[in-house]
Amino acid sequence: MDLFDREATFGDDYLYFYEASLDEARTQADVERILEALDLTPGSSILDAPCGHGSISNLLAEQGFDVTGVDATPGFIDLAREDAARRGVAVDYRVGDLRRLGVDGPFDTVVCWFTSFGYFDDADNRAVLAEFARVLKPGGRLAIEAVHHDGFVRRFTPSPFAVPVFRGDDALIDSSIFDPVSGRVRTERVVYRDGEMRRTHHEVRVPTLPEYSEWLRAAGFSTVESDRALPHRPSTTCGSWWWPGDENGPSNAVESRSR
Repeated sequence: MDLFDREATFGDDYLYFYEASLDEARTQADVERILEALDLTPGSSILDAPCGHGSISNLLAEQGFDVTGVDATPGFIDLAREDAARRGVAVDYRVGDLRRLGVDGPFDTVVCWFTSFGYFDDADNRAVLAEFARVLKPGGRLAIEAVHHDGFVRRFTPSPFAVPVFRGDDALIDSSIFDPVSGRVRTERVVYRDGEMRRTHHEVRVPTLPEYSEWLRAAGFSTVESDRALPHRPSTTCGSWWWPGDENGPSNAVESRSR
C-alpha cells in the first residue's frame, strides 16, 4: 500500500531546495561510513536501493566497486546516469520499485541509505526486506541507514513546530506529527516557490530496533546488528527528522547478513 507521495516529495522541489545540502563532501562521508561498516573490497558487487540521483553509487564506482542502482524516480535515474558519464564510471542504473527491484544479482552487499526505508505500510516494508534478501548472495550483507526510533522520539517536537528550508525568496516548510501507535511520522509540506504555493503529504514508518530484528529475520537474514549513532546532520538535510545542537543525530545503521 502506498502511503508516500513519491512524485510530490521527490520531484523538482526536492532537488531545488536541498541541492546545497547534497554536496560531494557529505556524500564522501557517507561512502566512507558504508565502507567502514561493511569492510568491502574493490570489485565487490553492490546494490544501492534507492539510489536517488546516484551520488553514493557513482562514488562507489569510482573506488572500483561493481555498482547497480535502483530508484523509482525516473528523473533521479537520468541525473545519476549523467553524473556517471561525467565521471567516466559505469553503473547499471534501473528504474524500479523497492518492493519489486527488477534485478536479480546476486550481490555481495545491498545498501539502503539516507533514511530511505519505511515508505510503505508494514506488509510492503517487509516485502522490501524480502527483496533485499532475495538478491543477496548467501552470507551477503545489507546496510540500512535509518532513523533511530528511540532517539527520534526523545527529541521529537510535534506540530505546529515546523522546519523551513529557504532558497532566496522561496521556502519549503515541513510540519510533522508522530503517531506512537502506528510508529509513523506524518508530514504536511508547504512549498512557496516562484509566487506559487503547493501542499503535499508524506509519511514514513520508524520501526523500533526489535521490530527491525524481527522483520529482518523473517525476511531471511541470520544476524542483525545496530551500529553506533551516526554523526549529526543539520536539520536542512532531512526536513523535520533532524535537529541542530545535538552531537549525534537520532540515527543508526542496521546491518544484517543473509543466510
